[in-house]
Amino acid sequence: MRNTGRGVDGDNVGKSEKDQSWIPKIIKKRVCSTYVEDSSSSDGPSCQCGGKRDAHGSVALGDYFSTAIVNRWDSAQHSSEYPTDAFGELQFAGASKRHSYFLRLSWDTPPSMVYTLMTAHWGLPAPNLVVSIVGGEGRTKVKTWVREVLRQGLVKASQSTGAWIVTEGLREGVGRCVGEAVRDHATAASSVSLNKVVALGIAPWGLVHNREQLINPEGSFPAKYYVQKMSKDSYCLDNNYRAFLLVDNGSVGRRGETGFRAKLEDFISHQRTGIWGSGSIDIPVLCMLISGDAGMLERVDLSLKRSMPWLVLAGSGGLADFLSDILDNLSSATVVQSSGEGDGDASPGVDLRDKVAERVKKHFPAENELDKLVERALSIYQMRDFITVYHGEQEGPNDFDTVLLKTLVGASKHQAAVDASPYNEELKLAVTWNRVDIAKSELFNGDIHWTFEDLKDSMTDALVNDKPQFVRLFTENGLNILDYLTYGQLEGLYSSVAEGTVLYHLLQRQLVVRLGTAAPNQQDSPSKLAAESMQIGQGADITLFEVAKVLELLLGDICQSFYYDALGLEDISSKRRALGRASKLLRGECSYRKDRCLCPWTSLFIWAVLQNRSEMATFFWEMAGESVLSALSGCKILREMSKLEQETENKLSMKELAQRFENLAHDMFSSCYRSNESRSFTLLIRKSRVWGGTTCLQMGMGADARLFFSHDGVQSLLSQIWWGDMERNTDVWKFLLTFFCPVLCYTNFISFRKQEDQHQGEDEKPYQDGAGKDSDSLYGHTVFSFSEINHHDADKQGSLFPRTPTIKGRRLSHRPPKRPFIVSRWRQFWFAPVTAFLGNVLMYFLFLLLFAWVLLVDFRPPSSGLAIAEYVLYFWVFTIVCEEIREVFFLGTRTLRQRARVYIQDVWNLCDLIAIVLFILGVVCRMFTWSYGFSRDAMCVDYMVFTVRLIHIFAINKQLGPKIIIVGKMMKDIFFFLFFLMVWLMAYGVANQALLYSYDPNLERILRRVFYRPYLHIFGQIPVEEMDVGKQWDMPCTDNMTLIDGGEEPCRTLYSNWLVVILLVVYLLVTNILLINLLIAMFSSTFFEVQDNSDIYWKFQRYTLVVQYHSRPSLAPPFIIFSHINLFIKRFIRKVPSIKIQHFVLELKGKAANKLMTWETIQKEDFVTAQNKIQKNSDSQRLQRMSVKVDGVFKHVTESRDFDHRLRALESEMEYCSNALSWIVDTLAQGSTFKPPRPPPTSRDLFPSSNPT
Repeated sequence: MRNTGRGVDGDNVGKSEKDQSWIPKIIKKRVCSTYVEDSSSSDGPSCQCGGKRDAHGSVALGDYFSTAIVNRWDSAQHSSEYPTDAFGELQFAGASKRHSYFLRLSWDTPPSMVYTLMTAHWGLPAPNLVVSIVGGEGRTKVKTWVREVLRQGLVKASQSTGAWIVTEGLREGVGRCVGEAVRDHATAASSVSLNKVVALGIAPWGLVHNREQLINPEGSFPAKYYVQKMSKDSYCLDNNYRAFLLVDNGSVGRRGETGFRAKLEDFISHQRTGIWGSGSIDIPVLCMLISGDAGMLERVDLSLKRSMPWLVLAGSGGLADFLSDILDNLSSATVVQSSGEGDGDASPGVDLRDKVAERVKKHFPAENELDKLVERALSIYQMRDFITVYHGEQEGPNDFDTVLLKTLVGASKHQAAVDASPYNEELKLAVTWNRVDIAKSELFNGDIHWTFEDLKDSMTDALVNDKPQFVRLFTENGLNILDYLTYGQLEGLYSSVAEGTVLYHLLQRQLVVRLGTAAPNQQDSPSKLAAESMQIGQGADITLFEVAKVLELLLGDICQSFYYDALGLEDISSKRRALGRASKLLRGECSYRKDRCLCPWTSLFIWAVLQNRSEMATFFWEMAGESVLSALSGCKILREMSKLEQETENKLSMKELAQRFENLAHDMFSSCYRSNESRSFTLLIRKSRVWGGTTCLQMGMGADARLFFSHDGVQSLLSQIWWGDMERNTDVWKFLLTFFCPVLCYTNFISFRKQEDQHQGEDEKPYQDGAGKDSDSLYGHTVFSFSEINHHDADKQGSLFPRTPTIKGRRLSHRPPKRPFIVSRWRQFWFAPVTAFLGNVLMYFLFLLLFAWVLLVDFRPPSSGLAIAEYVLYFWVFTIVCEEIREVFFLGTRTLRQRARVYIQDVWNLCDLIAIVLFILGVVCRMFTWSYGFSRDAMCVDYMVFTVRLIHIFAINKQLGPKIIIVGKMMKDIFFFLFFLMVWLMAYGVANQALLYSYDPNLERILRRVFYRPYLHIFGQIPVEEMDVGKQWDMPCTDNMTLIDGGEEPCRTLYSNWLVVILLVVYLLVTNILLINLLIAMFSSTFFEVQDNSDIYWKFQRYTLVVQYHSRPSLAPPFIIFSHINLFIKRFIRKVPSIKIQHFVLELKGKAANKLMTWETIQKEDFVTAQNKIQKNSDSQRLQRMSVKVDGVFKHVTESRDFDHRLRALESEMEYCSNALSWIVDTLAQGSTFKPPRPPPTSRDLFPSSNPT
């Protein structure tokens, strides 16, 4: 019965039908093809297959010869295969909306095909464990303690391991108990990620009640299934199962799925665990026996011969009690048999066979074929190493997961090679199940010596499948990350990235580019990238080149390319040449893959961040060096990836993790700043070799880390750079006075930092750290002031001499002679960024005054010639253009394309570019009489653009800076407001014009009255005499269409004027009250939102301005031309390298770099320790530790009760033995001819076996 109504999910349903239309072509069903009379049937003529005679086809009934000679019906011989007619999705009527999958298949269907269907097409997650529950079928009531073992033990343990639980999936017996337990645990799971249990039902098709509802040759999407009262030979499916495999052997009302189920279990046991089979072990499969009848001995025997481990629940009744009785009570017989027989493979002894036969009669008295059962029982007993007996009634369900682990480990030990470590399999299982608690208590307690080879595969499994606790455990117990992480291993980790993620699409896109099937385009969407990745062959693997290109895409121009040194591409600047050489290299042997990764922890940190793995990335951040820069880099990568992510949930998680890393960078730098101010300054501007030559400030700017820049330490550094060699606490009025009276700089009116004393202190104490003292500051050796340029030049030149002693990045020798005091003090004052800023501000005001004077007074027609002021203005703008060219082409170490891209990304640079283009346009048009008017218009607009440029200049002010940011945010609100306004304005303007004037072809007049006049209405300019015909209007008009076409004013229309007045009232009501108040509300919201964080915003923007004026020449336009000439002579004639070309960058080498790295590492360790201490003292952690202690106490109480139980049993046995000995003595004393005076004592059973209920 097929549900044809699709509704909202029609697209998904259509997709499902298309994806599964191939199923009937390869999956078959079984139909009885030979009618064999069943003489024992009392319900009329029927076949031995269980079906009625009338239900058989003419072919089956017409085969009289086969019917005559066949005595027993067999599925393989007497049934035929046909395309399956029952598959798709199953919806239980009255149950939840979640659909289950189902498939009717023949008992001889290849299990590989079925497993692929379940994992690849149905989307079931690959299991880390398969527990197949055997027995407990039918309507037999399950014991209470067995229910608790299934609920609190099996399902709970399976949930933590990501397991499949396989039963018959019927709404009876154990199958119903498992379904209810899975449902309850899924409901209690805090998130979907914790609900990893898949309940799989493998039921015989002939036993399913209402199976006709599932039949549809085209598939059911979904099929509605009604649970009704069942007959004696059929059972309903349970709605708590994810999927059903309905095994068909052609029979009706009979079981026949055990053979297919055993083959499927055997096939799964040879598949790999983990994502796409990336695990280190095969999927463990465990069969669990509950109750059962004698017929299941064959099922157990066949599985044991395939080395399948079994867990027997002793006390559950039936076959389980029989096997537990044999395994627990025949150990002594094993010793006798093994000592009496010379060959271990010899047949069991007579004594053992008799004991087994005795127990078979005891547990199965109604069975006839006792010899056959005894043979199977002996065969099972010989494979007893694969069987674990679990006394659940005594042990309880709490430690059931440990029981499962030990059962599988015990079986795997017998399968493993002799030279293999006996603990390797247990470790692999613990990693697969993500049970780090078991690994710590059982494997890493100090008793076992683990080698690198033992942990290597498990480490890879833990990394690929995101198990950070195991990664931490392995690194703490003998795994050397330097030996583990080679470049080849790193490429393997990137190759294991899950499909569908942003990283996967980016890597595949770069792989397509390298293979030459596409050209690089950074703006492609992930969906397009996924489509292009399908063009790649199966043999193409991800290499370090693709990883480097992805990092280049995400990090941009902030740092140099990663892994180019390993590929031998570090000297190539052209992307095309690098691509060609990489393609040639990767077609060869790729010997670099055997080399160790130079920065393993940083590489793993990048790998984890790219996959948005929070806990894993945090651990690698703790282990990697350069903690502040690493946290900012992670923030940058995540924020860039969030822009490419389309899934909302993943986007939010990336943004949250990015904010977390920014907080880590802020807090970590706070710890460093409290420890040593000067070293923390050096930390900010240190050039990192690990992160491609970037610094913390550059990375923080690229990551938009406003919180980090708002830190007092960062702002203190910027202030120090801003004031140059002057003290940071210099009063502004003193500075202004000295600026206008430069002679004051030679007095003590302004305090300067003492560079000479500082250098002397360095010479006297070369290796001594002065915490918090500027005299021993690493920061003092950076190029922050022009007085230090020559010292730095000397260092560069002195680097040619080997073994020259250094102090924190500075060389002690080759220092140039000191300049005279007059020259050095002059440079200290005028070369400071704050001085350059003030000079530029004053000269810019003069420039605007000159520009205004030219526009208002001296902008004459070309025939009158150019005024002197205009010539000065043109030269002034020429010097501004020269400065812009210097910033683009001669500033920084990046390529020209990178510098141009960075330049255009700045809004204020675009403003400068627009102003220059308008000015050039105005000057060109100024030269011609016919375009003189247009040039004046261009110059006027250009003057406005130059004036607006003042906003950026005053962004450095602490009071004006935040307000400028608020204005910028409000500009975005205005655009949204204008959208709503234009919609309403256009609607009213067109309607108003059409109602007032029936005919008016003048386009200029129409545009004014449709747009301009309604806009003026908002500000109160309403021409009532024109809008209301009741008012007198003095404007002459006409109704003659010829005159109107000639440009005359048309007369107003009278009959619809009442509608014009109504529209005017409504328009003013909406615009002046609704929209204006909406704009005010938006402004208020923006103001309060930004005002709370205005200080953070301003501090972040301040960095850009400080960098700009630090790199600019000290002279302002137009005098900046002299600085440009000086720079030209130094760079191109004298070939003197630029010192300020890398602003805010300090490259440390040797001891200085190691010293700073050690100090930062110590600060990070202290920081992490403090954070862990805070976390341990939190309420949640305290409650968790209390819960663990309570569980431990409860476990000890339970064990003490068990000990008391055993002591009382021992006392009873001792009493029995004492009475028996007394009776024997009395009997012997009386002699054999006399009757004993009292009967022999009987033992008291303290623990009577509970009868099955």
